[in-house]
Amino acid sequence: MNSDTRSAIHPASAGPPTARSATFSPLYQQIKGLITQGLESGQWKPGDMIPSEIELAGRFGVSQGTVRKAVDELAAEHLLVRRQGKGTFVASHTEPRTQFRFLRLTPNQGEPRYPESTILECKRARAPADVSRALELKAGEPVITIKRVLAFDGVPCVLDELWLPGGLFKGLTAERLTESKAPLYSLFESEFGTKMIRADEQVRAVAAAPADARLLRVAPGSPLLSVERLTYTYGDKPVEVRKGLYITRDYHYHNELI
Repeated sequence: MNSDTRSAIHPASAGPPTARSATFSPLYQQIKGLITQGLESGQWKPGDMIPSEIELAGRFGVSQGTVRKAVDELAAEHLLVRRQGKGTFVASHTEPRTQFRFLRLTPNQGEPRYPESTILECKRARAPADVSRALELKAGEPVITIKRVLAFDGVPCVLDELWLPGGLFKGLTAERLTESKAPLYSLFESEFGTKMIRADEQVRAVAAAPADARLLRVAPGSPLLSVERLTYTYGDKPVEVRKGLYITRDYHYHNELI
């Protein structure tokens, strides 16, 4: 049987959960799905080293080349990280390169760095209709809303407003956010078991409304960059709606198209 067209995988030993329906998908895609299920279930946690390609090939009963192709795609999607001479690890939001993958504001001069965060508000509330739809919540389900200002050297640069599913983030408070020195996504990953995998964004230019202008210390009507983000975890499950207003006087919004 051609190893690239088999329609079902049967792990040779205990491993990630049995594959979901994978009929007619290429074999390496099925292996990719099995590894992803292991990541999603917590079998391999952020920062853990996963088994070698040879071990995974034996576990799944496929060739090492098939496993390598699956791992290559997961690394390209930032779910795994290859470290020369050490092995392959589950990507974590504690790694600097992962932090800057989601924080796209870059100084016009100098190296990227993480800004200081001031929490203005964190509370449970009913989701606005558009947020509820985006997060695929049922009517009346609560959300956690967070409002914060990000600053460099005390100078505001971003006004963020976030909505998170209340069921996933029980116990998240302003005090907890303020006490944490970790980036937001790192906190979500380590304390709430929710890993941000990818995001869709819409970017447009807007004029600063008076209330937003006061928080960002700019004149009303000043030009801002509006970034609306929908963030997903494993299984393409939406877990965050974020609306940010960016000052781009000394910074720019950097993105790589790959």
